[in-house]
Amino acid sequence: MDIGAHVRSSGGLPAALARGREIRADVIQVFTQSPRMWRAARHDAETLARVRAEIAVGNRLRRVFCHATYLVNLATPDAALLERSRTCLVDNLTTAAAIGADGLVLHVGSHLGGGFAGCRDQVAKSLLAVLEETEEVLGRPGCPILLENAAGAGGTVGRSFTELAELIDAAAGDARLGVCLDTQHLFASGVAYDTPEKADQVVADIEHHVGLERLACLHVNDSAVPLGANRDRHANLGEGEIGEMALSLLLGHPSLETCAAILEVPGNGDGPRDLDVALARRLQQAGASHFAKRSARGMGRSAGTAR
Repeated sequence: MDIGAHVRSSGGLPAALARGREIRADVIQVFTQSPRMWRAARHDAETLARVRAEIAVGNRLRRVFCHATYLVNLATPDAALLERSRTCLVDNLTTAAAIGADGLVLHVGSHLGGGFAGCRDQVAKSLLAVLEETEEVLGRPGCPILLENAAGAGGTVGRSFTELAELIDAAAGDARLGVCLDTQHLFASGVAYDTPEKADQVVADIEHHVGLERLACLHVNDSAVPLGANRDRHANLGEGEIGEMALSLLLGHPSLETCAAILEVPGNGDGPRDLDVALARRLQQAGASHFAKRSARGMGRSAGTAR
């Protein structure tokens, strides 16, 4: 499993790569523009090509994901805001594709009380329109849009695997749509995974509703709020309500080993540190070891039965 973190992109995208290398990340996530401003950042072609080339080299830092601007809301009933969101998302997706990103993570938005059923088709139509416009701008296919599960606050869309599946189905199952699983959002929405059986159930639910082939990355965060609190509040690994054991069981689950794991933890207030990335690696290894031992025990029982 590639493990890394969201890093600041202040100073430009090459500076973000340098920060990723400093914390010994295999993978980084960046914003392509300010996450709380509509104005698109203008990256020159030389910079984009440089970033793409550095990632393609495939040393320790070998994958990059981008995160869409927080202001984007594809579920809004406001026509002007919807159009602005689409335009912003095209800008984000175009930059992500230009640097060779594996995907653009998206908070779908909020229906603002109108209900999921009322916004589902609008969201799906918007996603397809953004994907098509981006391909027209680039003159080639872009990268996937990865729908992130929500913590469940207010009218947020995507608070369950069922909702994410409905959005993808409404978009005719387009292969350019994937999923990002946030561990804190999952916990805050009321889903526990503190035993191997519960972790198995999470994986089974993903497979049943959206398909594991669509799961591209994990946002790995502990939670500053209790199970089912429906609030998006991240904590450093092992310092929140989820705890190291539960996180290790998802990180180390054999069905998720090809996913990228991206920390979005506060660190000391300036984002993930090298020690946070190192801890995530230890948790992943502990979880993988647990499942390997469980598998070995199961094989041993089968052999005993056969004899």
